[in-house]
Amino acid sequence: MPVARVVVDVMLKPEILDPQGQAVQRALPRLGFEGIADVRQGKRFELEVEGPVDDAALARIHQIAETFLANTVIEDFSVKVEVGEGADATAGQGATAVKAES
Repeated sequence: MPVARVVVDVMLKPEILDPQGQAVQRALPRLGFEGIADVRQGKRFELEVEGPVDDAALARIHQIAETFLANTVIEDFSVKVEVGEGADATAGQGATAVKAES
């Protein structure tokens, strides 16, 4: 059975301090990388989904992200379907994005 890859990206909300991102941003000039104004660090989850990624499957993944993968008090997340090599063509046309509004 073909599988599709659904990616959940989790990032701290813009108003939340990101000490890891700040540490990376401060280190970049010392390593010779100039011109980077800000760095935010996040998490990426790749879920392999059996069968088509329809609205019901996306709703289920959105619920997983909202209740388990992200702390919606301090984090935002987005859900997108990756269509390409190894992905089910029925997963959607292009990338489908759903952003959490929390």
